[in-house]
Amino acid sequence: MGLLQNGQWVDQWYDTKSNQGKYVREDARFRNWLTADGSPGPDGQQGFPAESGRYHLYVSLACPWAHRTLIYRKLKGLESHLDITVVEPHMLANGWEFAGPNQSETARHIEGANKEPLYGFDFLYQVYTKAAADYSGRVTVPVLWDKQTQTIVSNESSEIIRMFNTAFNGITGNTMDLYPAELTDEIDALNDWIYPNINNGVYRAGFATTQEAYEHAFDDLFDALDKLDTLLQTRRYLTGNQITEADWRLFTTLIRFDSVYVGHFKTNKKRIEDYQAVPGYLRDLYQQPGIAETVNFEHIKQHYYFSHSQVNPTRVVPKGPEVDYNSPHGRTDN
Repeated sequence: MGLLQNGQWVDQWYDTKSNQGKYVREDARFRNWLTADGSPGPDGQQGFPAESGRYHLYVSLACPWAHRTLIYRKLKGLESHLDITVVEPHMLANGWEFAGPNQSETARHIEGANKEPLYGFDFLYQVYTKAAADYSGRVTVPVLWDKQTQTIVSNESSEIIRMFNTAFNGITGNTMDLYPAELTDEIDALNDWIYPNINNGVYRAGFATTQEAYEHAFDDLFDALDKLDTLLQTRRYLTGNQITEADWRLFTTLIRFDSVYVGHFKTNKKRIEDYQAVPGYLRDLYQQPGIAETVNFEHIKQHYYFSHSQVNPTRVVPKGPEVDYNSPHGRTDN
């Protein structure tokens, strides 16, 4: 992670002076909205009309936020209507990189990453500066790009998945609704406590630079996971018997937890495998049709352990753990 400032890449993860060692995530800048007819978004944002083949999605297979959009692309039948480019998992001197000959010296190509097909770019920040020549700020995935107007529609994953939930229904005929009207209040409430404590909670712990900030985030995270496990002992999914947006937003963190966050981010009070109800819930989601295809543990581990040199300066990437998410039981030695 880093910032683009005055055209220069800055390797900056947190501001220890102003935040007392706490990791604080910057808001996304591009917040336009893709709708069925191009009408404005919920808060009056500029509307872009849903059209087959018009848009391009830049993602990382390692990033949990980008992973959300890949899941929705799969579930909503958008694969033939929305093409994608996958960045390399190693995020180094120039931020997210595309496959090709001009990668950072210490990076290496990992199978599954792509060359940039539209403009021949080497780095994702070039997509941002094409959309806004004076762009300064975080360069993140996912990025939803409009090939017609050659600009970024949105780089906010929570809003992109809601666009995908409905905007293309008339084109695909897929009316699966992951944010049904009768559950919106419950979904929003779930998101409001899961995001800061679990989704972003692992980052708050992993990137903390003081003991106090780390322990505060650690306690918030495991209090929330305990609450989650209790909830899932009484219902199959977060809102009951129906998978919703809240489940998929949580899934992308849970699937990375034992492979990365326990060790790399020092969130080691418990593994997901140690809970009573959460492991079965995680397997239920993983085994939904098409979901396993969106999970790439090689990209996930390579990204976190290799890219975060301030957390793991040796850049040694662990071989384990071995968890069989296709089994009903959990660990492969059970």
